[in-house]
Amino acid sequence: ATPNVQIRRPEVGIRCTSILSKRKSCRKRTTVCQGGSAQQGRKGSKVFQPLGVGIVEDVKRKAPWFTSDFKDGINLRGVASTFFLFFGCLAPAVAFGGMMSLATGGLIGAVEMILATAGCGCVYALTSGQPITIVGSTGPVLALTSALYKMCLTYSLPFLPMYAWVGLWSSGMLMLCALTSTSNAVKLLTKFTDEVFSALIAAIFIAEALKDSLSLYLHAESGAEVALLSTLVSLTTLFVATTLANFRRSPFFNKKVRNTVADFAPTIGIVIATLVSMVVSNRFAINLPMLAVPMEFAPSVPRAWVVNLFSVPLWARWAAAVPGVMVTVLLFFDQNITTRLVNSSENRLKKGHGYHLDMAVLSVLTAYCSVFGLPWLVAATVRSVNHLKSLSVMGPSPTGVGERIESVMENRLTGFSIHFLIGISLMFARSLLSMIPLAVLMGLFLYLGVSAIKGNSFLERVGLMMHDPELVPQLPHTTDIKISSTHKFTLIQIVALLAMYQVKNSKVGILFPVLIALLGPVRTGLEKMHVFTKEELHVLDGEAL
Repeated sequence: ATPNVQIRRPEVGIRCTSILSKRKSCRKRTTVCQGGSAQQGRKGSKVFQPLGVGIVEDVKRKAPWFTSDFKDGINLRGVASTFFLFFGCLAPAVAFGGMMSLATGGLIGAVEMILATAGCGCVYALTSGQPITIVGSTGPVLALTSALYKMCLTYSLPFLPMYAWVGLWSSGMLMLCALTSTSNAVKLLTKFTDEVFSALIAAIFIAEALKDSLSLYLHAESGAEVALLSTLVSLTTLFVATTLANFRRSPFFNKKVRNTVADFAPTIGIVIATLVSMVVSNRFAINLPMLAVPMEFAPSVPRAWVVNLFSVPLWARWAAAVPGVMVTVLLFFDQNITTRLVNSSENRLKKGHGYHLDMAVLSVLTAYCSVFGLPWLVAATVRSVNHLKSLSVMGPSPTGVGERIESVMENRLTGFSIHFLIGISLMFARSLLSMIPLAVLMGLFLYLGVSAIKGNSFLERVGLMMHDPELVPQLPHTTDIKISSTHKFTLIQIVALLAMYQVKNSKVGILFPVLIALLGPVRTGLEKMHVFTKEELHVLDGEAL
């Protein structure tokens, strides 16, 4: 007798245990079997909603978790994350503060940057919809501020009052975006935009660290011994932090010890590199450049903390709306792309997102920074990704290549503690911080940038272009579609990355936000013009398990 066998089609919500074995059953879905379709979510939601609806929904979604957001951060992993990101946020604050001082003629410097980082970071951690995201200054914001300063010089306008008006216009526009739920547009973005933007930010981090290190060799007053020791100290920080971070996968000791060592890897790297620099410096009488922490808590130039908004003519106050649009575009996309990366389904977060609440908080912080002459802050990609990873529990990838996130310790306590300690250090520990060699933090810069690159499939595909064809790893974009299509997609992303980097550093840097906004339409054009098939775009630009 023929057995009565029922053939059932795979259900939409199934969870694939192996991408290679069950990809065909999941092919027609946009995400790879992680409880629903991203495309369905994009098509089923409106970009605009009635005033305040999106913010209210975010508050209702996040409110039940508020108490646990503090309890969940009280453990050893939270302590390790706090110490790591304390230095991971302080180093960029000092570095970008120095660069901001050069870009604004000394009007905004390290004091303003550290103060904004501490204050805004604490407020954002307590009130935002996604507290794993960390706000800070970024390369694109620095470039836009520099362009605004040059424009003020051209029109003989005082910079800080003009800066304040531009920021206030931008704050109003950002609040309008929050109230109308414009951040729903983030659902229309894809990995194409995410990967290019995150690669740009990581490249800026790495480039700044390398530029500072190489500059020591180009200045005769530094001396060869200073340059060599600085390089040694930077590489020591990077090597120790990277090696110990990989200790999690070693066979030594038990799992708890391995995880603890890996969690504290960056902090241990900073301590060891600092000790190495002290021993060698004392032995050979070499004076390394130290962390340039301001020695007094006061504005970089003699002025009142509150900017005089009425020291610019009326026409300039209205004209500030034009660059205000550019600032809004940059902050809107910078904020949403970074929070989208944090909220990715690949990270397996359980407490939900809060894009509109995030935007409302950012709007208030932008107004605050503008009125007090502080640098504008926004979700910082590299620091946010590293914060996420420092709170993650990793496990083997179902493809057998690399690791994946199994769970994340979602909380508000680490983000608040990081920035609270930065504020305390500015107030009471300036002399202690000034004993840390600058080279140590440049090594941490490298570690942050390199860590953010890991997991970016765009940059992994760049390396694939140089692979021996016989040694290409067995991955979806190498087995399910033509390798030539993979390389073509990667080349388009490379061109987009180089164009953004070039414009950011050019005389038309104020137009940089426009290129970010164009990434989405470029990706849509690739599909509409049939440059790639739908199957190829699904493999190259779909959500991964």
